Amino acid sequence: MTAPASRVRLSVLDLVPRSEGMTPAEAIAASRTYAERLDELGYHRLWIAEHHNTGTFMSSATALLIAHLGHDTRRIRLGSGGVMLPNHSPLMVAEYYGTLATLFPDRIDLGLGRAPGTDPMTASALARRSAELDDVASDVAMLSRWLGDEPENAVGSVRAVPGGGTGVPLWMLGSSTGGAAVAAALGLPFSFASHFAPAQLRQALDLYRQNFTADAPTAQVDAPYVMAGVNALVAPTTEEAEHLFTTSQQMAAAIRSGRPQALQPPVEDITRVVPEELLRMADGHGVRMVGDPAQVTDQLQAFVDEYALDEVITTTYTFDPAMRVRSAELLADAWGLTPAAEG
Repeated sequence: MTAPASRVRLSVLDLVPRSEGMTPAEAIAASRTYAERLDELGYHRLWIAEHHNTGTFMSSATALLIAHLGHDTRRIRLGSGGVMLPNHSPLMVAEYYGTLATLFPDRIDLGLGRAPGTDPMTASALARRSAELDDVASDVAMLSRWLGDEPENAVGSVRAVPGGGTGVPLWMLGSSTGGAAVAAALGLPFSFASHFAPAQLRQALDLYRQNFTADAPTAQVDAPYVMAGVNALVAPTTEEAEHLFTTSQQMAAAIRSGRPQALQPPVEDITRVVPEELLRMADGHGVRMVGDPAQVTDQLQAFVDEYALDEVITTTYTFDPAMRVRSAELLADAWGLTPAAEG
């Protein structure tokens, strides 16, 4: 299928979910298989999101997972979606992602967020630093210098080795106007987490576009560039897609109730396993597009047009990892992605 001229890039966010009965090693292996297929299908980038102390997601060590996936893929961009910067030393982030860019040149992105990616007690155990906007902006500016061109990449007498000269692209992530403000002030591309917190999407994008600073020393792009997240699940029929999506609904309800768990099998009647009030909260959890290929493609294009997006990043949860791969295949064909050339 040939993509219409109006089609934007499609990317994927993976939290390395673990289904009930899976070991962590099996969950990581499933994400490796997924990454290989996304690479073949022509998806633009694959990001791994940092989460801690949860039995649902095996994505606490994003840099290690990116290195693992890099050896099994050839062209898809890999990155963090994101590194929760207050959880880490900026120098160590620069060194990790500088190393990744050295291993996989021109394929690594560094998406940065402010949220803890976990509960307060675990955040304390991570020795979490300030997440105030000014402090995060200062840390991002240091990262920009450490990853920039020699010899200006020192901060005082400290250099990131490897890292300097790699020019790893920096992104700001956010689910509110705070992240948008930092992205605008620093001239960074912006990825909004509408897949789980869509309430401030329009407000954040308006703020970002109106205040974008193209001549900031940290600027990565010449003009505002926006990517937004969606929950997407595609199956041959709408009925099957909605059935498979009950796994995601159960996951969202468990997270909302404060009792996260491994992904559960799909059910015939979601109301029999999730209370109605909690189900309403779960269903309002984020932007979702569930259905057959034509249905999801139309919904995605309408979403792109409504918010003037430059790119969409999808996240998909299925109990059977093979159904997640199939969803990606159906969406890639319907959207008109260009598969990677053989050889």
